[in-house]
Amino acid sequence: MRVIVIGGGWAGCAAAVSAKKQGADVVLVERTDMLLGTGLVGGIMRNNGRLTATEELKALGGGDLFTVIESNFIHKDISFPGHLHASLYDVSTMEPKIRRFLEASGICIETGCRITDVEMDKNWITTVLGKQAGKTVRFQGDGFIETTGTAGPPANCAKHGNGCAMCILRCHSFGGRVSIAAKAGVAEVNGKKGDQTGAVSGSCKLHKESLSPDLLKQLNDTGVAVIPLDENLRMTGKLSLKACQQYAIADFEQNVILLDTGHAKLMTPFFPLDGLRKIPGLENARFEDPYAGGMGNSVRYMGMSPRDDALKVDGVDNLFCAGEKAGLMVGHTEAICTGTLAGVNAVRHVQGKTARVLPEASVIGDAVTFVREQMQTPEGLGLKFTFSGSVLFDRMKQKGRYHTDPAVIDRQMEKAGLKNILASVQDR
Repeated sequence: MRVIVIGGGWAGCAAAVSAKKQGADVVLVERTDMLLGTGLVGGIMRNNGRLTATEELKALGGGDLFTVIESNFIHKDISFPGHLHASLYDVSTMEPKIRRFLEASGICIETGCRITDVEMDKNWITTVLGKQAGKTVRFQGDGFIETTGTAGPPANCAKHGNGCAMCILRCHSFGGRVSIAAKAGVAEVNGKKGDQTGAVSGSCKLHKESLSPDLLKQLNDTGVAVIPLDENLRMTGKLSLKACQQYAIADFEQNVILLDTGHAKLMTPFFPLDGLRKIPGLENARFEDPYAGGMGNSVRYMGMSPRDDALKVDGVDNLFCAGEKAGLMVGHTEAICTGTLAGVNAVRHVQGKTARVLPEASVIGDAVTFVREQMQTPEGLGLKFTFSGSVLFDRMKQKGRYHTDPAVIDRQMEKAGLKNILASVQDR
């Protein structure tokens, strides 16, 4: 069995690990020179219902990446407005840790490799084609998993945002995102809320060295800094643009909120530099990523794949999807959960086995189904879904599924007959 994973963000890494554990030979293809995608600038884990989902995936037998991530936390169990028991990883050192873990697992990683087309036999992908170091490359496989995300190429950011913000996706250097499902003839879906197509990505980074000494010390010591804004510096209405709706609460409009993820993570989709430098402690502020963070950020949720609850893409027999490609889901935890499920099901499909569809008793399974259903409605296409806030977190609480005790979550999965259902064959 040979499984090709296209896209090396958190979803792609999880899919690769999961497929490898099921016994497949796995090739992970990434167009840039680094893995993790937006995980290179994110860093927030275990906040609110993400803790529940994390511990549930471990109980299901798919928590391998979480173990590596947790070894790289620089702040644990912190709180910031609207969010409890968060942990922050170091974005500067996470990528090489994950790469070494994948390589030690026997996964072949091809970076600097941009997949641009497919070859098909009826509804079956046989080969994906692309460019690597100026040469044409071909990867044949039995199963394929697309985790290319939904941000870029730059034309989308220009049309639906404020232009290219020179973000971590680095489209100009490595080429913009290409949708494999679309190349296979699938009619994909765009998020839309009112007149806004897609959504503006959630935050950008400041050089920690550009903060005042007192502010830097506070951030290093506690992981969080909340700086009240004068009314004349508040940008009313900006929150509605955010991809991360769990942060679209008044606190994020009335304050500048910084998190320590190895850099100073500025929890706003953009903030004009002249205004930022009027805030105490930020007189010398400088953006690190996106470098044009004063004017905008990347536009996401363009080109999502219609799929079933096993994460198989509609209309292509051997293509699965995860992360943002699988719908309007926000966050690293969500990407890892869907990537793990896609990896299992891609292999099971090749083996001729019935796909694993997680039931409502699983918060992950409930989210996969709920998001698919919501995306079939105009209202749902304007929403964003995350375990850490907004619609999906509210749903978890209403159903009594939000738990913070790993032992309780483990017992629930065992009672539902789901214990280790996503583990390797020898571990089940």
